[in-house]
Amino acid sequence: MTIENTDAPSPTLWRTNTLVLTVFSALILFVLFTNWKAIGWLWASWTELPEFSHGPVMPFIAAFLIWQRRNQIEQTPFEGSYLGVLTVVIGGIALIAGSAGAVYTLQQYAMLTLIFGLVLAYVGSLAMREFLMPFVVLALMIPQPEFILNQMSAKLQLLSSGIGVSLIRVAGISVFLEGNVIDLGNYRLQVVDACAGLRYLFPLMTLGLLVAYFFQASIWKRWLVFFASIPITILMNSVRIATVGLMVDRWGIGMAEGFIHDFQGWVVFMLSAVILLCIAACLHLLGGTGIPWRDVFGVDIPVVVRRPKEAYTTRGIPRSAWVAGAVLCVVCVGAITIPERQSVIPRHAPFASFPLKIGRWQGASQMLGEEVVAASALDDYFFGAYQSAKGELISLYVSYYDSQRDRRVVHSPAVCLPGSGWHIVASDVVQPKGTVFVVNRIVIANGDSKALVYYWFDQRGRFVTNEWMVKWYLFRDALLTRKTYGAMVRILTPLAPRETTEHAAIRLDAFAAAAQPDLLSIIPR
Repeated sequence: MTIENTDAPSPTLWRTNTLVLTVFSALILFVLFTNWKAIGWLWASWTELPEFSHGPVMPFIAAFLIWQRRNQIEQTPFEGSYLGVLTVVIGGIALIAGSAGAVYTLQQYAMLTLIFGLVLAYVGSLAMREFLMPFVVLALMIPQPEFILNQMSAKLQLLSSGIGVSLIRVAGISVFLEGNVIDLGNYRLQVVDACAGLRYLFPLMTLGLLVAYFFQASIWKRWLVFFASIPITILMNSVRIATVGLMVDRWGIGMAEGFIHDFQGWVVFMLSAVILLCIAACLHLLGGTGIPWRDVFGVDIPVVVRRPKEAYTTRGIPRSAWVAGAVLCVVCVGAITIPERQSVIPRHAPFASFPLKIGRWQGASQMLGEEVVAASALDDYFFGAYQSAKGELISLYVSYYDSQRDRRVVHSPAVCLPGSGWHIVASDVVQPKGTVFVVNRIVIANGDSKALVYYWFDQRGRFVTNEWMVKWYLFRDALLTRKTYGAMVRILTPLAPRETTEHAAIRLDAFAAAAQPDLLSIIPR
């Protein structure tokens, strides 16, 4: 009879000596010090933008996730990886470019990339699996560029407003929706600024990611929990809109302002989190895994076992870690030595001086609301309504920024017009006759009303129609010339009943050609 030895060998336990931890901590602090201005802007985003109010807790969550995996980390050898060195090089290039161009978003991502590469160069690809989720969590604390946020959330915001108005109507209240503005008769409820995103979207998606990570279920259920955060956000934002509308109708406009308004937002977010957990509970029941509910979420607290030092094997320091640390130091020193580059702000005539006589059109200047100017952070603008002797109507709007950095960006009509009740029927890119401009041409409609719109981005002498190219030229010019000023020009004419787009285009072409000399002279080149 053969007796098998069932005693499995004890896994090797690894420890990192204090000197290595101290050096790594010093390198990470050096990265943070190098990017102190970018961190300052990151903190400002967390405290000023509700969409990213979850940011300050992300480093603590990441630290907890690493601590939770401490037993697995102790049993995993660190073999190093030169892929980490390559990552540090890529992060270094991004950091130098972001520092030279004062592009704080790029610096923030570069900072995280440098730390990621340093850790990868030390622990290696196999052990990096234990650190991957903490870095994903850290990436969620960095705000995306403003124009990307606008593109992502515009349609979701309109959908949320539409559902909210439908709920108000179910309650028997007469209401009119125009974009993101709800007209209750005695009060016009501005759901949000036309170009703002959903306040709960990114915090709830972050919460959904964490719930999915801890959820002990099959992979499809975990993905479903994560993606459920998006429709929950839309639905609960709609419920909040409907609740505010009902309360305003019954108790007055004070229900949509101040503490009550903020408290409603907090309650709705907490309810959204409860719904997310309920979805996870329902998915747990589906399939009958037999795991008790208390064990569904693997938020395990590791048992700390005190062992003598002799029980551990001291980790070596891979050569890749030394190389990554040296590259990181060179990069950070280079970023620090780059002199601070202030934006070049050109002199220009006040936009209020733009002529009110354009060809056969006579105009009258108009003023934007203070809240619109404040939300757009404009440095200057012109808004004029023109009419010819034949009754042809033209609207001209020019928004201008001395500097397009730090979340101050030109807002695209393709995002803002739908927020005010219009929807885009058709779009293409054309060059109006008699002009040097290349423009986006869109047909918009609101009920029975239609209009033809030309708009383009006048960016330091370039006429750009694509927002991604606007950001590329902005980064390029900030890096090479320190020039980040720019404007957006929008020309609009209403379409008469049964008027064709081609006929209206002749009118806009003529106006654009007549206005061209004045536009070229007042917008800095």
